[in-house]
Amino acid sequence: MKKTKPVLINREISWLHFNERVLQEAMDKSMPLFERLKFLGIFSNNRDEFFRVRVGTLRRMVNLKRKDYKLDSDPRRILKQVHKIALEQEKIFNRTYIDLAKQLAKEDIFIISEKQLDPSQGDFVKKYFQENVRAQLFPIMLDNVNHQTALVDKSLYLIIDLKSSHAGIKDTQAIIKVPTDILPRFIILPSKGKKNFIIVLDDVIRYCLSDIFSIFGYDRFSAYTIKFTRDAELDIDNDVSKSFIEILSESVKQRQKGAPVRFVYEATIPPKLLKKLTDVLDITQMDNLRKGGRYHNFKDFMFFPEIGPSHLYFSPTPSLPHRDLPANKSILESIRQKDIMLHYPYHSFQYIIDLLREASIDPKVTSIKMTFYRVAQDSSVMNALINAARNGKDVSVFLEIQARFDEEANIFWTNKLKDEGVRIIQTIPGFKVHCKLILIKRMEGGHEISYANVSTGNFNESTARVYADDSLLTADLKIVNDVNNVFRVFESRYHPPKFDSLVVAPFNIRDFFMRLLNNEIRNKRRGKDAWAIIKLNSIVDEKIALKLYQASQAGVKIQIIARGICVLVPGIPGLSENIEAISIVDKFLEHTRMCVFCNNNDPKYFISSADWMPRNFDHRIEVVCPVNDKTIQKEMMTMLQIQLRDNCKARIISADHPNQYKRSDYHGRIRSQLEIYNFFRKQLNKSDIKSDQI
Repeated sequence: MKKTKPVLINREISWLHFNERVLQEAMDKSMPLFERLKFLGIFSNNRDEFFRVRVGTLRRMVNLKRKDYKLDSDPRRILKQVHKIALEQEKIFNRTYIDLAKQLAKEDIFIISEKQLDPSQGDFVKKYFQENVRAQLFPIMLDNVNHQTALVDKSLYLIIDLKSSHAGIKDTQAIIKVPTDILPRFIILPSKGKKNFIIVLDDVIRYCLSDIFSIFGYDRFSAYTIKFTRDAELDIDNDVSKSFIEILSESVKQRQKGAPVRFVYEATIPPKLLKKLTDVLDITQMDNLRKGGRYHNFKDFMFFPEIGPSHLYFSPTPSLPHRDLPANKSILESIRQKDIMLHYPYHSFQYIIDLLREASIDPKVTSIKMTFYRVAQDSSVMNALINAARNGKDVSVFLEIQARFDEEANIFWTNKLKDEGVRIIQTIPGFKVHCKLILIKRMEGGHEISYANVSTGNFNESTARVYADDSLLTADLKIVNDVNNVFRVFESRYHPPKFDSLVVAPFNIRDFFMRLLNNEIRNKRRGKDAWAIIKLNSIVDEKIALKLYQASQAGVKIQIIARGICVLVPGIPGLSENIEAISIVDKFLEHTRMCVFCNNNDPKYFISSADWMPRNFDHRIEVVCPVNDKTIQKEMMTMLQIQLRDNCKARIISADHPNQYKRSDYHGRIRSQLEIYNFFRKQLNKSDIKSDQI
């Protein structure tokens, strides 16, 4: 009898299901109106990155012209599914935008085009154009365009059809890049009474085309929006005469010339003009030509101007102080007394900045070591490290310059830190360092004492305001020694030492979780309690997905909270009926990785930087850290149980009917992020710490 392969969802399709959950937030009428607009922007930004990275990879696979793919991994078939789902989502997206525009109008907020401007508004737009926009425009005549490299990835363009009523002036076309990298996409026009008006930058340019081209005799203009998305994979050469930073810098520049994976054009563009445009740019049907509406780059809606009454926005949830970190007390002293876990954004990231600031001026601190993956633009964390170096501390930093789309920023900070005397630990080609670690060494009583921070999220004060992450501050001897050993891995060029407490990829994280699941399977077969709660961004690794199926078949109860990709299918009789999987998409981006295993009713708790994906297990330096403090364990379990009871923002993960909202018989509405915020606020009331301490 032929063995049937267990059911797994393709990772690309699962990702599209995740982005549909983001789109659902824009459709949710219970959400504040401007927040719904922002979710449209997030959806659009996610989709762009998906096409740049995942579709770009699939296209490369198709170009290999292999015939030996299995049906469930054939890139041609997957691309066809991707385009079908993306098209359906685009229809929903457009309907949602039209609905939101109507809702905005009811709030006396109007997004108007250049055709709707009255004379006074027209004068304002003309003045704004002359003072702000005109100097940023550099038209390229279509006949002079040098192949497709003239169009920059992710940017928005207008293709202009130029005509003249004067004899002897030949019709022509020009391309103008809309300078949204320099100017705001949305311009607020003067209000009229209670009515507020907004125009997009592209329409400002459309309104003022005569100011650009009339000197050449053109007096009739038609403008159409186009957008180009390129393959974002970097081709890194092997020139040994260059440093890795030089090689990566050149590769980032080459990304702008990557192969096209998506070309979106305004549906009203005349066929003759479209044909000429695609011929000049050498764009084929395989490059995924797609009709679109008048406006593209909806990612800009993430930065929609904040106008209108407060009910159009989320209610503020200011970060709360931590009960174990009182104001005006040494943070290092507090960590020495007990383990402390920060939960962003419920707690403030300012504690990490204050910790580094304290370490930078403490005369007893001898050294600071940190890893970075993504850094804030104006990083107080980096400034604290620079200050530490200026104060004579031995500061060492591993800054992952291969972090996708942050390469240029990370190269900038690498060079700046070097200039300030910070020692930069060299990158490891072929491996990304994704763990988030701080190690501080201090002389106390003639002995060197170490303090560590192990985090699930980046040391980035910007994202920490909206990313839900966990960050453990500890002086536990085993953990701090192992954090030191991780830095030894970098410094000894990948010779792994022995770890007593941490579990480190690419050495053994997959095997570690497999052993924990095997332990639950054994306990269940012996008649003992057996369960696991797993919270991650993504589950993609096939080996561990099959192990979860095996655990379910043995009767182990598995509860999963996976925000993004989840390739396994819960609830299949005889295979996964003991697996429940949900995804929560809400105000904050659920980014933490947290796991609890029953272990015969002596639960083991862990936080991690790693999702359960082959790249994290095999091609990255990642860390899984045990959480041993009983109070923190109780806190983690409370948070997990609140999320598992969510009946407002939780969606059920399944193959046939993805993204159905989870409804339950629990008393009342449970919106987990709000419930968790209130949980920590109540903790403060019990500990008599005032919420204005930070």
